[in-house]
Amino acid sequence: MQAASEGVIKFRLEHAAGPLPGGADLAPLQRWFCVCRALDLIGRHPQRYQGAAYGNISLRADRGFLVTGTQTGAKPALEATDIAWVRSFDIAQNRVASQGPARPSSESLTHGQLYALDPAIGAVIHVHSPLVWQRREDLALPITAPQAAYGTPEMAQEVERLMRLAPVRESGVICMGGHEDGILVFARTPDQAGYRLLQTYRLACEAREPADRA
Repeated sequence: MQAASEGVIKFRLEHAAGPLPGGADLAPLQRWFCVCRALDLIGRHPQRYQGAAYGNISLRADRGFLVTGTQTGAKPALEATDIAWVRSFDIAQNRVASQGPARPSSESLTHGQLYALDPAIGAVIHVHSPLVWQRREDLALPITAPQAAYGTPEMAQEVERLMRLAPVRESGVICMGGHEDGILVFARTPDQAGYRLLQTYRLACEAREPADRA
């Protein structure tokens, strides 16, 4: 069962209106947002997650990272006004400092943790896929502990635990055990992360149960 606070920011947010970093290329975020929306990996449904929008995408910046704003998953397309610039974060203090036209995604701590743990990571995509999540064991996906809720220091700590494992860093896919249907995909570039997500989705489609193959 999902918590009543689904989709709510759980960290202490220090947000200020202001511009995004100069020269930021938003096209990769916008492109993969559209792809994920088309596949229902980012979106919003009244019957799911208490009607909260789900899914977010981020891109490393010269300082911090750009991330889609909270509750933007329902939008048909991503505009510049839907993006936040996370300039700093502190997991121990459960704090995020951001700037921009939108408030950052509730999963920003997790995105930030991935960037902090591996300087080679340039993009993170967080989607909700019942298909991939339900077949996580068939796909041998690494899984965070079920007691670690989304958007919390505990989730960030679980990501850190898994990222100590070389196979996890190489595969670039993590299943969020305490966040129903939640999947994290990361890579050096947005396109690499996007293609990795599509490959995982395809493998989940092919991982039929024995009854399905009959």
